[in-house]
Amino acid sequence: MAEDLIRYDILAQDALRGVVRKVLSEVARTGLPGEHHFFISFATQSPGVRISSRLLAQYPQEMTIILQHQYWDLAVTEQSFEVGLSFNGVPERLLVPFTAVKSFVDPSVQFGLQFETQPRGDAVAPATEAAKVPARPLGPTPVAAKPTATITPAKAPAKPVAVPSPADAEKAKDAPAAEVVSLDAFRKK
Repeated sequence: MAEDLIRYDILAQDALRGVVRKVLSEVARTGLPGEHHFFISFATQSPGVRISSRLLAQYPQEMTIILQHQYWDLAVTEQSFEVGLSFNGVPERLLVPFTAVKSFVDPSVQFGLQFETQPRGDAVAPATEAAKVPARPLGPTPVAAKPTATITPAKAPAKPVAVPSPADAEKAKDAPAAEVVSLDAFRKK
């Protein structure tokens, strides 16, 4: 098998993170349209993540936030997003680099993306090395040479989920699961 010198896995990961960036930029500009809302999981120990020590103690590895009703001051840059949320009545400001995002799900349309991230301990690797981990899209099947992907239902987050409000938590329980499509299914063996 030939070596992938173009590094399609890096290009795909960057492109899929660009989808998250574009969606959040549009929402920051115009607000959430219709019933759309987002579950965003991120690695709390990733380089560049800024959360309070209280939240870091509560979510030492991974945290999932919901952007639906109770968020404010969403700001998006090329590298990260920043948002205000309330946790148990305490307002917090979070800064999350897109490289820390582990999953992005919009349950209203059963769409999502899932990424693998590089833990803080591995941060000495060059940035291009961190980007070599391929993203796995959930939902719409990407265009590929071989349409032989295995589609399986997405599982609920195994890690604790930070829920901004009890109403959001109730809606999250009833949200339909997205579907997982692995890019590995499209790779030549």
